[in-house]
Amino acid sequence: MILYSTNKEAKNANLKKAVLQGLAEDGGLYMPTEIPKLTSAFFKNIENLSFQEIAFEVSKTLIQEEVPDQDLKIIIEDAVNFDAPLVEISENLYSLELFHGPTLAFKDFGARFMSRLMGYFLKDSHQKTTILVATSGDTGSAVAQGFLNIPNIEVVLLYPSGKVSHLQEQQLTTMGANIKALEVDGSFDNCQAMVKKAFVSPSLSHLNLSSANSINIARVIPQSFYYFNAYAQLLKKGISKKPIFSIPSGNFGNLTAGLIANKMGLPVNKFIAATNANDTFTRYMETGVFSPKPSVKTIANAMDVGNPSNFARLLELFKDEKEMKKIIWSERFTDQETQDCMEKVVKETGYTLDPHGAVAYLGLEKYRKKHPENKDNPEVFLETAHPAKFLDVLPKSINQEIPERLAKYAKREKQSIKI
Repeated sequence: MILYSTNKEAKNANLKKAVLQGLAEDGGLYMPTEIPKLTSAFFKNIENLSFQEIAFEVSKTLIQEEVPDQDLKIIIEDAVNFDAPLVEISENLYSLELFHGPTLAFKDFGARFMSRLMGYFLKDSHQKTTILVATSGDTGSAVAQGFLNIPNIEVVLLYPSGKVSHLQEQQLTTMGANIKALEVDGSFDNCQAMVKKAFVSPSLSHLNLSSANSINIARVIPQSFYYFNAYAQLLKKGISKKPIFSIPSGNFGNLTAGLIANKMGLPVNKFIAATNANDTFTRYMETGVFSPKPSVKTIANAMDVGNPSNFARLLELFKDEKEMKKIIWSERFTDQETQDCMEKVVKETGYTLDPHGAVAYLGLEKYRKKHPENKDNPEVFLETAHPAKFLDVLPKSINQEIPERLAKYAKREKQSIKI
């Protein structure tokens, strides 16, 4: 697997270098020089494969022998050891639940795969690595859990003070061991800017910095797995039409992963990039001008990104916004619309959405009204985190119990360094 920098000024890298380094020397993001197609035989048999078997075939095709099959299988079996079920909400409408991992968020897929892959690349080395991560909520806890007590790896999490939920903060700041939390007086964009600056700073080169944000290609690869698995689950239900995926979008790693899956041959009718008040991408799709702005706080805090890093990767996958519009549709939604949606859905269907899933649900609802010609295509929205992580913003009418594996963090003492 050969990767190039989106800034086009750094030398190409193999997967090992791209994963351990995180960001290219020129500050660009790594992208594969080739996105290979999966075989027709794979798609003919996909509904008979387990989630782990699907993940192995996809990663094997994309990584292209850089990790031996036997070792890759061990990585997959250890990292993807929980399900991502497709739950029917109403006729032709499904929730892809991505919160069944150890930290109850979709970031577990990327963090666990990356930590195992990084551990594989470092197994014969005495080199120490520092993982530097900016997080707006769930990335930090997933990375912390994924790398907890991994030898020769230190993890430093930067998160915006007062802009993550209480339980998210408890997950970020109570791990201890090799996990350190920096509480930043600023926004997620400030955290992300510091991380990017650190990577290209010669004075910090001795730290062997790497990233676990979705700027690291090892985070994006496993996020493609659950799109294929969702398609397989639809086939098992006897649904063969191309699905419409609605994605709550902040830093756009999830959308990038879905697009890579599509480039590998996954049949998709449309991707919906659903945004909140941080609507930089939605405005780009409307105007053709990418104009980042400072992020603003919303109840869907993992999406509070004013300058999404993965936009650079989207530009590599398409020529411009006109080409993007053939497969991507985007819309923004307010906090009030999000709260109203959570209340309406639980009342009408009994299903509890988290704020991010609600934004994705709204995206499908809006798209359906504007494009009735696609009403027969199955609709899938990504439910990216367990609702219990957002008790402080869930409507009062929703009575949500806290799972024990989440409740245990509330009892621990917060340990963070304010900067």
